[in-house]
Amino acid sequence: MTASREVLEKAIAKRMFSKGAKKQVRIPDGLPDLVESLLLKRLQDLLAMARKAGKAITGYEKVKVMLIREEARVLLQASDGSERGKGKLSTPGNGKWIGFLTADELGLAFGRDRVIHAAVSAGTLAKRIVEEAARLQGIRQVNGSTPAAEKDTGNA
Repeated sequence: MTASREVLEKAIAKRMFSKGAKKQVRIPDGLPDLVESLLLKRLQDLLAMARKAGKAITGYEKVKVMLIREEARVLLQASDGSERGKGKLSTPGNGKWIGFLTADELGLAFGRDRVIHAAVSAGTLAKRIVEEAARLQGIRQVNGSTPAAEKDTGNA
């Protein structure tokens, strides 16, 4: 299931929440931005949980080794990282690439200032990370575009 900023904004404009509740509902100003920040927090929490469980790592060399061993199911690369460095790592087979988070956003998830490269091994957390990332990316869409494209090569 994905989310869409456009659909959320349209629902607010057409007062669909009030119609659905069959009574007047007060929608807070900036609801789409609030939803975006909450989805980001949820994704960061899942990444932190994966790190604590030993399922997620950071750093170019560690990620590269995880990809070579075919243990990674999700490759995360900061949208503001160097294109040259990011181009040296490939999306895992039957995995996902997530490239729309900033280095600061990834860093918060891993307890660091900035993270450019991260990987998550297969499992339930990887699947949930991919699902939450898709929701966040949908909310971040503005006029049908995203900060960076997401490559899809299969299931996590």
